[in-house]
Amino acid sequence: MSEVQDWIKETVTANPIVLFMKGTAQFPQCGFSGRAIQLLKANGVDNLVTVNVLENPEVRQGVKEYSNWPTVPQLYVHGEFVGGTDIMNEMHESGELKALLQA
Repeated sequence: MSEVQDWIKETVTANPIVLFMKGTAQFPQCGFSGRAIQLLKANGVDNLVTVNVLENPEVRQGVKEYSNWPTVPQLYVHGEFVGGTDIMNEMHESGELKALLQA
């Protein structure tokens, strides 16, 4: 594992909820990242850690390799990869997202 992979693993396991995104929670820099933040807030998340992949190309590429998922944003809950905005949307509509985030 590279240093970036180690750092990603440490970040997602040390924090209960982590979103790798473009921009920040206050200023998302793409629609999908903005929607992901809306979904998390709608489900009562207040202990969110965000990582702005635009600040570090190595992290931006590294997180895609870490999860084997080609796009950002990426949500991790208790160290487990959940998915991107589409998956979060589906889980929100079914009530699964709220259950997972409150577990």
